[in-house]
Amino acid sequence: MPEELGQATQLLADAGYFSEANVNRCVDAQIEPLLAAGRDSHHLSWQERFGEPPPLAVPADALERMRHRLKTRAGRALYGKRKQTVEPVFGIIKAVMRFRQFLLRGLEAVRGEWSLVTMAWNIRRMAVLVG
Repeated sequence: MPEELGQATQLLADAGYFSEANVNRCVDAQIEPLLAAGRDSHHLSWQERFGEPPPLAVPADALERMRHRLKTRAGRALYGKRKQTVEPVFGIIKAVMRFRQFLLRGLEAVRGEWSLVTMAWNIRRMAVLVG
């Protein structure tokens, strides 16, 4: 990373990036991993939603510590920040607009194609917002 950005302290990623090796690499690089280890239920009881998990048994390896951290209120809040990124837009473009691959070749052509796709997405969003 460029020096002016500083050192990353946390890594937030979805289940596609989860592996024990990736968790250990983060810990070795002094980066706190917050990688989804699978799907969690969307319908937590109020005790689970607003409470804290029981304390982590010691000794715990990096994977157990990460999983425990994701179950805490602070960990869930951090992981929830993934929804504030541009990542959902790519998923929507792929699913709703069915744009899964570039049809043109060459960097300049692909840039033009991507500009057209993103312009269509923005026009669609404006139409929805206007009503």
